[in-house]
Amino acid sequence: MEDSIDGKTKVPKIAKVKNKMPAPVQITAEQLLREAKERELELVPPPPKQKISDPDELADYRMRKRKAFEDNIRKNRSLMTNWIKYAQWEESQKELQRARSVYERALDVDHRNITVWLKYAEMEMKNRQINHARNIWDRAVTILPRANQFWYKYTYMEEMLGNIAGCRQAFERWIEWEPEEQAWHSYINFELRYKELDRARSIYERFVLVHPEVKNWIKYAKFEEKNHYVNSARIIYERAVEFFGEDNVDEKMLLAFAKFEEGQREHERARVVYKYALDHLPKDQCQEVYKQYTIHEKKFGSRAAIEDVIVNKRRFHYEEEVKANPMNYDAWFDYLRLLEVDGNTEQIRETYERAISNVPPSKQKRHWRRYIYLWINYALYEELEAEDTDRTREVYRAALDILPHKVFTFAKLWLLFAQFEIRQRNLSAARKILGTAIGKCPKNKLFRGYIELELQLREFDRCRLLYEKFLEFNPKNCTTWMKYAELESILGDIDRARAVFGLAVNQTQLDMPEVLWKACIDFEVEQEEYDHVRALYEQLLTRTQHVKVWISYARFESATGEDDALVKARGVYRSANDKLKASNEKEERLMLLESWQQFEEDYGDDESQKDVQTMMPQKVKKRRKIQTDDGMDAGWEEYYDYIFPDEAAAQPNLKLLALAKMWKKTAPAEDTNKPADGGGRDDDDDDDDDDDSDEKMETDKDGNIDADSDSGVSDSDGEKKS
Repeated sequence: MEDSIDGKTKVPKIAKVKNKMPAPVQITAEQLLREAKERELELVPPPPKQKISDPDELADYRMRKRKAFEDNIRKNRSLMTNWIKYAQWEESQKELQRARSVYERALDVDHRNITVWLKYAEMEMKNRQINHARNIWDRAVTILPRANQFWYKYTYMEEMLGNIAGCRQAFERWIEWEPEEQAWHSYINFELRYKELDRARSIYERFVLVHPEVKNWIKYAKFEEKNHYVNSARIIYERAVEFFGEDNVDEKMLLAFAKFEEGQREHERARVVYKYALDHLPKDQCQEVYKQYTIHEKKFGSRAAIEDVIVNKRRFHYEEEVKANPMNYDAWFDYLRLLEVDGNTEQIRETYERAISNVPPSKQKRHWRRYIYLWINYALYEELEAEDTDRTREVYRAALDILPHKVFTFAKLWLLFAQFEIRQRNLSAARKILGTAIGKCPKNKLFRGYIELELQLREFDRCRLLYEKFLEFNPKNCTTWMKYAELESILGDIDRARAVFGLAVNQTQLDMPEVLWKACIDFEVEQEEYDHVRALYEQLLTRTQHVKVWISYARFESATGEDDALVKARGVYRSANDKLKASNEKEERLMLLESWQQFEEDYGDDESQKDVQTMMPQKVKKRRKIQTDDGMDAGWEEYYDYIFPDEAAAQPNLKLLALAKMWKKTAPAEDTNKPADGGGRDDDDDDDDDDDSDEKMETDKDGNIDADSDSGVSDSDGEKKS
């Protein structure tokens, strides 16, 4: 209750829960249900049983019940449950006439209620009122002919009563309405139960016309086959194929037809059916047909028939692939290879024409690489298999016409065309083809192929002319220069070969100059023109001071066999050492000294070997700082350096550093912890006085100087400590 004081509304206080801790004993839903069950809270005591002992009480009881039912009906006339309960109660009281009256009243309210009709008829059948039941079923199927339950119940009742004629009459009335398939099957099964095959056949005839689905035709044919009417079954299959026609032919129908013929051991008929299916069905619906056809041929066919089936299956697969993607040239190759095995020339030519019609849309050579092989295979097929030279020539010309030669070309196609003309003994045509190719689109491969052709024909003057044209086209190609010189050498014209090499080595921007120089030098060595070889080496050394050139030069001098060969070789080594020393190429200089040392071991004496040994450098391991692109320190890295004796003479403190390192390793441990007497500077201060603040060195076990972060010894500090 709310109180008002001074015109203000007073809000009642809400009690607060002080203790929010969980109760010590928790109550679960399971416990609540168990307690409710134990206390029987949901049960209502049953009404007391009433015993009727005389007719007056019975009449009074019936009056009360009827009054209650009538009241319920008056409250809701459209609720059929009340009517059905009322009628069933009257039936229980053996008042069939009253029950009929209730059902009739209910039908007046809703004559389309299927449940009322079913309960009404079941009541009459239960009480053996057959004519009443038949009358009710007749009225029901007349009012509601599409309610299949009435027909099923009606025909079942008549059959159970043995009224076969009445049942057949009910079925006939039913199928006049062209019901669903199950009704027809029920009628057919009814006739078959009484061995009426002719009547069942007539029903099937009407059935396949009302419901002309493939499965119904197959069922009709199997019905005939099951009853051993083979010719009738075959006629039905043929009628079905004719009924659907070529436009609506079905895979399942033809497979069933073929299976039927196979079951009758008519393998030729089955084969004809399979072929008819493959010819008239769409390709995407032939998978199962191919599978069953293959199985049939494996069982009953010959080897040729089996191969034919497999070829047809693969042909179908390739047809689907090329239809899906006409630019899939690999699929075209497989398809054509399959057809070439078959040997049908017209079909192969037609397929080749279809394949080459798919020209790549772009002008990029990588898109044409697979496509051009279709033309090549086409030409080879016409030449080798069809043996039609005129058609082969036309294929080659058409292929060359379709290529955009200003953008790119295929030298292989030109060469194959020329080789074809040579096989036809038409040399002038072959030369004309290759000449046209070089004029339109010169390529290295074309020149090489043309030269190879003239070499085989022993036309050396033409070869020289082609080499000259080739070198005018591409003077950077060292292989061409070498092949040209090799040709002149083979022909015995040494002066021309030497002149070719002379022109070659004077070219600039060669693709492989080292190979060319080597070939030129080897040529002069082979001719034993050592002065020319030395001139070539000297000319090469004016262009490059590479250590391998010096080593090759020295080895050449040592292998000439002249009296002063070793002296000249040592002279080359000394000159090389001086040049490399001036260029400060330490690793190349080390390589040269190692080669020199090996030379002295093979040809020299102890004194010469000792002289070379004194030139060998000392290997040094150093460390240096690594800096990133933005100038930040990224740590240290180790690397090896070589110190030659002439460099060590310029830095006399290196030996002192090595001795200091050895002293540090052999000194007692307690002495190494004492500060130095010369000013107590630490390692960091020593690093600041180094010549190179980023590098530190120490000696290894062999006395070589080794870089170490702990050495802390530099040149200047070594002098101070000494």
